[in-house]
Amino acid sequence: MKNLKILMAAFIVGLGLLSFTTRDHDTNTPHNKINPVKGYEIGDAAADFKLKNVDGKMVSLSDFKTAKGFIVIFTCNHCPYAKKYEERIIELDKKYKDQGYPVIAINPNDPNIQAEDGYQEMIERAAQRGFTFPYLVDEGQKVFPQYGATKTPHVFVLQKENGKNIVKYIGAIDNNYENPNDVSEYYVQDAVNALIEGKPVKMTKTVAIGCTVKVKK
Repeated sequence: MKNLKILMAAFIVGLGLLSFTTRDHDTNTPHNKINPVKGYEIGDAAADFKLKNVDGKMVSLSDFKTAKGFIVIFTCNHCPYAKKYEERIIELDKKYKDQGYPVIAINPNDPNIQAEDGYQEMIERAAQRGFTFPYLVDEGQKVFPQYGATKTPHVFVLQKENGKNIVKYIGAIDNNYENPNDVSEYYVQDAVNALIEGKPVKMTKTVAIGCTVKVKK
């Protein structure tokens, strides 16, 4: 009887741990089921897109004629993780845009699920925070599944090679979303620096930490 009680207790603890490890990182909205998508892997060629910017203009990667590559970041307005990274995203653009690797931010969320991520709210957020990069809306939610983005923020570093945009890094911006002063591993910076120097990217994939993409029901 004693052994049975021990086994039952261990089973209950195990269920609790499973629930904790699979919970949504988004503290503001409930978890939304996302259909599994393969998305891009390292070495794949990323397809171009044409999405609306907060200034009303349509933007494609092909518009950036002198770019050597891109820092494509799926992000949004409402997510606390995305908010924590906003200043660092701005700094990435300021640091690397003139070196040929501009930031391209894309909001993948359905505003019917998360109203804070609506287009007008994007315009206001970009103006308020002084975004120096395009902030595009993934209308119809067609682009983020191609990339395989599941979180906000979720980063894809691309490099132009023979007319194609080759995926060189996928994952998080760095290893500490809470405090930029406590960051010890700068994943995106290290990847872009390596590409600029003509060296291979050492850390090509990390786990993106953030809120789930809010998919149309």
